[in-house]
Amino acid sequence: MKELKTLSLGFFALCLLLSSSLMAQKRDFYELRTYHIENAEQEAMLDDYLANAFIPAAHRHGIAKVGVFKPIASQPDAGKKVYLFVPFKSMDEFLALESKLAKDAAYQTAGSAYINAAYDNPPYKRIETSILQAMTGQPKFAESELTNAKKDRVYELRSYEGPTERLYKQKVKMFNSGEMDIFSRIDCSPIFYAETIAGANMPNLVYMTTHENMEIRNEHWNVFRTDPAWLAMKDLPEYANTVSRNDTRLLYPAEYSDL
Repeated sequence: MKELKTLSLGFFALCLLLSSSLMAQKRDFYELRTYHIENAEQEAMLDDYLANAFIPAAHRHGIAKVGVFKPIASQPDAGKKVYLFVPFKSMDEFLALESKLAKDAAYQTAGSAYINAAYDNPPYKRIETSILQAMTGQPKFAESELTNAKKDRVYELRSYEGPTERLYKQKVKMFNSGEMDIFSRIDCSPIFYAETIAGANMPNLVYMTTHENMEIRNEHWNVFRTDPAWLAMKDLPEYANTVSRNDTRLLYPAEYSDL
């Protein structure tokens, strides 16, 4: 009987350990929303909504950090787009948010100008949304470690498209098997790495690194290109022809952004 009790306790402990391990590996889901805007008035209306209605409401409903990013001045789409990044612990949390906002009186009041905007004075031209799932190599988003003024920072949002699903998965493997480690080692302070599960330009992965300014961003890439680990893996046959298109956006965080 004593041996059976000991065995049962051991089995229970093993189950707890396995459960903890699985929880640790649970991957975030992300919504990456792009607002296409046409003028400064729309940008101001959107800023007011995100800063004073959406982000406070997201916090109230368990979403601790929300990112808002805009193209830096040198980009051709400066003043024409606003990016919203919302991390979720599960798809259920993502699906529940809209109904929670509908019942949130404080949100409805603070966001009234946006929510009830007239058809001939909308706060944006169109909204484009992608649903992402964090990669296994970084299953949770991370805050940037930068401390300098947000207006001076360069957040690099990249999308790598694959020519086929098989080759795309090899690029994901490349990130999980060492490419992420290089970005962390050279102090690129990545916020997230993710696979697109619904959105345009699939199959594609999306990730964001952060840099104090454009000069340091360029330095980081120069270091990356000559990193021994990158040189060792970039020409491996298993990673050949995995990227058919690289879409790069250079952004900075809005002053009210959590990230």
